[in-house]
Amino acid sequence: MYHTIRVAAYEPDPFHGPWREEMKVLRLGEELHTELTRMHSEADKGSARPDRLPVRRLNSLLQAMAPGVIATGRNAGRDGRLPWLYAREAVPSEALAPVIGTWAAGMYREEDDTEGADLEGRLRSDDPAETVQLPHWEAESIDLAETVTSAGGTAEPAARLYSLLPEWVAFRLAARTFRTGGATLHFRVESSGNGARLVSWPPQRYERRGQTWYYSACLNITVHTVPFAPRFRVHLSTQVRRWATRLDVRPHQLGGATVLLDAPLPWPGGPDRGHRLMVNTLGYDRRLKELAWRHHSPAPLVPELDIVRNYPQPEALFTHPERWINGSGGVAAGIVYHPSIGPHEVGPGLMPRERADLDAWVEEGVRPMLTRVPDLTRVTRSNTPSLLPRSGVGVGPGVRDARLALQRRAALARALNGRPLEVDVFWQSPETRAALLAELPKLIGFPPGEKMGPSDDDTWRWRGEGVEIRVRARPAGSLADALPVSRERRRPRAVRLAEAVEGRCRLVADRMVSRPDGAGVVIAEIAGKERFAAVPDSDPKHALRIAWARQGRLSQFVNLPDDTESGLEHRAKWTWLDAFRQLGAISPPAHRVGAGVPGDLQYAALWLVRHTRKGPTRCPVRRLVAVRVRPGDGPGVIEGWDAERAEWVPYPKLLLLLSQAVEPVAEAGKGEEADTGGPGDGAAARGQLWPTTRPGVEQYRQRETERQIRALLFQLRDRPTLLLADAGNLRQCWPGLRNGELHRDMLGFGAEPAQRHTLYGDDLRAVLVRDANAREEVAEWYAHDAKDRVGFAEGVWGTAETESRVFASTASTPHTAAKLPKGLMKLAPTAQGRTAPGKTAWNPGQLEITVLGCLSEKALADSGREGDLPDRPAEWATLTHQLRYHDDYPPLARPLPLHLARLAGQYVLPLAGTKEEGSTSSTP
Repeated sequence: MYHTIRVAAYEPDPFHGPWREEMKVLRLGEELHTELTRMHSEADKGSARPDRLPVRRLNSLLQAMAPGVIATGRNAGRDGRLPWLYAREAVPSEALAPVIGTWAAGMYREEDDTEGADLEGRLRSDDPAETVQLPHWEAESIDLAETVTSAGGTAEPAARLYSLLPEWVAFRLAARTFRTGGATLHFRVESSGNGARLVSWPPQRYERRGQTWYYSACLNITVHTVPFAPRFRVHLSTQVRRWATRLDVRPHQLGGATVLLDAPLPWPGGPDRGHRLMVNTLGYDRRLKELAWRHHSPAPLVPELDIVRNYPQPEALFTHPERWINGSGGVAAGIVYHPSIGPHEVGPGLMPRERADLDAWVEEGVRPMLTRVPDLTRVTRSNTPSLLPRSGVGVGPGVRDARLALQRRAALARALNGRPLEVDVFWQSPETRAALLAELPKLIGFPPGEKMGPSDDDTWRWRGEGVEIRVRARPAGSLADALPVSRERRRPRAVRLAEAVEGRCRLVADRMVSRPDGAGVVIAEIAGKERFAAVPDSDPKHALRIAWARQGRLSQFVNLPDDTESGLEHRAKWTWLDAFRQLGAISPPAHRVGAGVPGDLQYAALWLVRHTRKGPTRCPVRRLVAVRVRPGDGPGVIEGWDAERAEWVPYPKLLLLLSQAVEPVAEAGKGEEADTGGPGDGAAARGQLWPTTRPGVEQYRQRETERQIRALLFQLRDRPTLLLADAGNLRQCWPGLRNGELHRDMLGFGAEPAQRHTLYGDDLRAVLVRDANAREEVAEWYAHDAKDRVGFAEGVWGTAETESRVFASTASTPHTAAKLPKGLMKLAPTAQGRTAPGKTAWNPGQLEITVLGCLSEKALADSGREGDLPDRPAEWATLTHQLRYHDDYPPLARPLPLHLARLAGQYVLPLAGTKEEGSTSSTP
């Protein structure tokens, strides 16, 4: 057993002293910014923000083509006085002017780009009457450890370090080689929106099935804060970057694939030559009806700067990706692989040994400015709650399955509370129908079902021990067909989709039989979403969920056998288990923390549903979901908050209400994005209009969310409560959860000063969780010991500090995961492991747990309860960790109450208004 884990995170070394780097800084300046803004306004007369330069493409072009440029500053397109470029040395005007001129010309259409093309000449002109002055580079000594400590004790870096420091670290590491086994890897820098990335280049090769598959090592570098930590951190995460060598899709099915372009600098000399890869997006342009460079890709502008070499055209790159990944005429390009474009024989992920080797290489490369954060040690031996044992005395074949069936049956009986469960199965393949009917009795310990009605009626019944289940199986027919969405582009996409949804709802209503006496669940077999990728918005899944919710039925979907790699029995099992979850037939196992946790504790979880215009119904929405779990209660152990009626309702009723709630209407002026999303409180239900500007909408969302949370806390005061929130999910509408706003044992709302958390409940505890998410906010980890062995370990981890409030929760590898040798090497396969690149390396993620509010000595004293026994934060972190475990599931990514709240968001499906309704917004 490992007793220590190491996180791949670094912080400024306090013993190093000041960390200042001499750099060259360039600002656009008033003259050039004014001229570029004028040109942008003329080139794009319909722009909503003509004063905001679209400099993202220019920044990418400069980073890739201008020697020495390290990073670009934020908001330089809005204010010419802000820092724009950071470089190791000044970029000469003969390199900078062509790049700016080429970008400016790209703002214009081909038929009217003469003025844009002329900008380069004016930047170089000696005629004062025609010259547009290039700004001068300024020397600046930049503190790369610049920090401000919040009132709550959290160290926050200067804003520019979030982009500048990762680039600096990436270039420092790219200057070194990494050797592992018999392989030597060289890295290139790829700029990303959240930091920087190192990609080994050229890619590694793996021969399999008569074909060559390409892959690279990839390191993500980001800057983050940790609650109450005295120094900010630099996180390093590792992964395998796979490259496409064939695309098993048609051009019109390619929505957007990332392409990294290896383009040599057209200018002689300069630092950091050949250290960067240029990021582009390749996709199908439905307006041009052809493949094109999209999303501000700089690739179309590169040939204008380098007329000597041939650069890949979108169609050629799509047709022959392997030719370009190997390079042609000194130019190479790689399409980043995604599962939607076909299979790949290289498996994702790296094993702990290689992660540890890369981490050690990074540690050596960033010394002495950055030092590794201390290792974490165990804080408890109670890693799991009271789960059913998988082996041991008295656990023979079938014993555990029988106990599980008994648990599920009891949970169903409690959730149904005497009502029958009516299940409609709409199938497309007979194999799926048979598997569903066979798996249900096994899961709840019933004998094979009893067939009801005439022989041609495919209806089955199970009854016993307070549970009655009736299943009617019918062919899905046209219900599972693609949605016939109108292609009339003059009308909003959300409205056309809403019309198609309404049509499917009418079809469903015609097929359903009223069964008012029981709880209703529908299981439908539909094709995988890839089958509908050719026609946007044609996937019927969300339309069917809306339609059945209108009929008072919950819904669960299972894919066709050809659309998934999972076995039929496995898929049938999980389909039923998720249906049980929607019915509320689930409860957390008894914890094994100790007497410090009150016996009548309840759990409350908050989750913010955030859909943009790219969401499932193309209709943006913000909605707070709250779930309450009372482990010791009878029926209705899992409940949700009905904001409109201000009451707790059973979990399945919450799901149906979420699909039917009325959204407030947001009106928007020209240039503003209309938004129909927001909390579903009573005022919203009455059709109250939102503010008409984006800042006003955001403030409204924040106020309403915080108001709802305060009201919820008041409803939870009757017993000890553990409030669970995902900081990364909720802080957008509850800014008081941002790391820099946190205070121990206090809650902050709005602009008011934070107050002690016990004002919202004498026995309230508040715990925040956070995972890596898309920003790598939580560092990667691996277990290690004194003998240099590395691997995995489950448990709760922390530092030696007695007042620590931040812990790490790591779960075990699921028992269903393939067992791989710990020393597996994918980047440098050995003779014994030639197939190692084809293996999938599954690594448990770290869940950061912050015990924000507990009954500490100070909290008790401030509440006038000095004589009470104070809490141990580690116990509440342990309880949160144990809530990730359940007998029916592999370890969950989040505690079970939060898991339930997040999945409830699947029913938040607002619809745009249609012409027939004569309104601007409607909901199911």
